[in-house]
Amino acid sequence: MSLPVAAQATAIPAFFARRGVHYGWVVAGVTFLTMLVTAGAVGTPGVLIGPLQQEFGWSTSEISSAFAVRLVLFGLLGPFAAAFMNRFGVRPVAATALALIGAGVLGSFAMTTLWQLFLLWGVVVGFGTGLTAMVLGATVATRWFSARRGLVVGLLTASTATGQLVFLPLLASLTQSIGWRSALALVLVMLLVAAVAVLVLMRDRPADVGLAPYGSTTVVPGPAALALGAMLASPIVALRDAARTRTFWVLFGTFFICGASTNGLVQTHFVPLCGDFGILPVAAAGMLAVIGVFDFAGTVGSGWLSDRFDSRKLLFWYYGLRGLSLVYLPFTSFNVYELSIFAVFYGLDWVATVPPTVKIAADRFGERANLVFGWVFAGHQLGAAFAAWGGGFTRTAYDSYLPAFFIAGLLCLVAALAVVTIHERRPAPLPAAA
Repeated sequence: MSLPVAAQATAIPAFFARRGVHYGWVVAGVTFLTMLVTAGAVGTPGVLIGPLQQEFGWSTSEISSAFAVRLVLFGLLGPFAAAFMNRFGVRPVAATALALIGAGVLGSFAMTTLWQLFLLWGVVVGFGTGLTAMVLGATVATRWFSARRGLVVGLLTASTATGQLVFLPLLASLTQSIGWRSALALVLVMLLVAAVAVLVLMRDRPADVGLAPYGSTTVVPGPAALALGAMLASPIVALRDAARTRTFWVLFGTFFICGASTNGLVQTHFVPLCGDFGILPVAAAGMLAVIGVFDFAGTVGSGWLSDRFDSRKLLFWYYGLRGLSLVYLPFTSFNVYELSIFAVFYGLDWVATVPPTVKIAADRFGERANLVFGWVFAGHQLGAAFAAWGGGFTRTAYDSYLPAFFIAGLLCLVAALAVVTIHERRPAPLPAAA
């Protein structure tokens, strides 16, 4: 006889508890997998531009515009994703997101016109990935961990960028040898695995299974659920109040540059850029995988460092080194040696900016930091969308991607100077929500 639903909900956590494993690590593992897989779906367009051009005759700027819509939605839904998780729970939101992404990918098998690309990859995949934006990792780390929270944020952040990059060599190989639809089939399989893990193992809060957060001895019950109207209004109220502070606009602007110099530009256009210099897609995607490996080390290390050093100084170095690497790239000969130098320095800084940015947001905005960070992350994705479109524009108009990479490098240097203007540890608590 099967166990009742309530018993099933506690049986798995009890299994791990008997083995001395706090269930927060299991939830973090499932979140890691979910963010890794959805990030792989976000990174898939990096190997699709060439095949879609060849099969349908669409221009680089047209394809990039569709992918830019996805990045805009990916960012703008972040604050509302946090509100949805507060109202409905992490598991339903994550499962819905994976289903939406799967629907968009599956529909791609039959698309034949440009408007279908906009609908499927711009709107459907954009909504799905937006529901599992970085606020998912921030929510899980905040709820389940009192100790080692910075390390967990670093690990979950690393999963996002690593998933966008590490899967690309395999996807590029499948695209080149069998076709781009076979690469999408692999993405569907990964989404299914993640969905099963979410449905079986994910839990909303430690109190749901009778636990305190890791590192604490106090069981914290979840707050009363907000009414639907209040839930939808909470991100807007948080934005209204945060927008009155200088710190918010510095974080928003620098994260705009962060997105423009990572997801939108390098993730989307690095493979076709290398193709302009005679480098095959599989080799170019392999270089992105190298970036992903160094990103994992850099971001986890950033999480550790952000608990110990001034976040402003860390961000100064991260943006500065990233900017120098992007300015360096157009002056290389695109051989293995010079691209490897770029991959190491750029990879260490790919999303190392996230843990110190989250820490500054938490210091300044208190209990509503996840909603405020959602808006800061929206700036990140607006920058990514701008760069995704801008890279395609420069390639179509000037027959080269290099101006976009050079400009992105200069913007990173501007961001490095901007972050040091944030006042040191002067919390500015937001007024109580209306």
